Amino acid sequence: MTTIAIVGAGPGLGAAVARRFGREGFDVALVARDRGRLDALAGELGAEGVTARGFAADVRDPQALAAALGAAGAELGPVEVLQYSPVPQRDFMLPVLETTPRDLLGPVEFSVYGPVAAVQQVLPGMRALGRGTILLVNGGTAVVPHPDRAGTSIAFAAESAYGHLLHDRLAAEGIHVAQLVVPGAIVPGHPRKDPAVLADTLWGLHVDRHGFRHYADDLDS
Repeated sequence: MTTIAIVGAGPGLGAAVARRFGREGFDVALVARDRGRLDALAGELGAEGVTARGFAADVRDPQALAAALGAAGAELGPVEVLQYSPVPQRDFMLPVLETTPRDLLGPVEFSVYGPVAAVQQVLPGMRALGRGTILLVNGGTAVVPHPDRAGTSIAFAAESAYGHLLHDRLAAEGIHVAQLVVPGAIVPGHPRKDPAVLADTLWGLHVDRHGFRHYADDLDS
């Protein structure tokens, strides 16, 4: 079976991506902290004909995240597509002059240690399949740092660098790595930033396999 693992799955973008890939025959591994919400979402998707299972883990705990993805691969089959798209916490977004070394620990755990742990866990399975896609979803501060959102500005930049390195290194192995930058908020009903529209965009990145960085909308939107 073909599996997509959505790290940071919730009722918005995660659910929309699960439905989009589910329509294409993918089984869906939903990864987030709240077991109850995961099970509820998996039940909703199941009622719509999508095979989905929840695997609880905090992305700031690399061992727990790797274990959740390992369990997903064992239960649903090797992960062909990994989407890393958890929503940053508000306390990551402090003004730069108020940001201490301790304040950067959470953002780095969230946006650097988490993606590295996730990729390291699923990469052997992708290599065994001879194909794979890694999708990173970030806000606009990944590209243009904001002085009032220092944590995400710094950590998203590091995640972007990691993703770009993976893109260059893994392309020859049939594994495509892409980043989707979503400026501002995800907005239901928006022509470019509605969850279902973004899910279509992410499906297109998986299929088209061209380039690393892509934009959901203009950076000043």
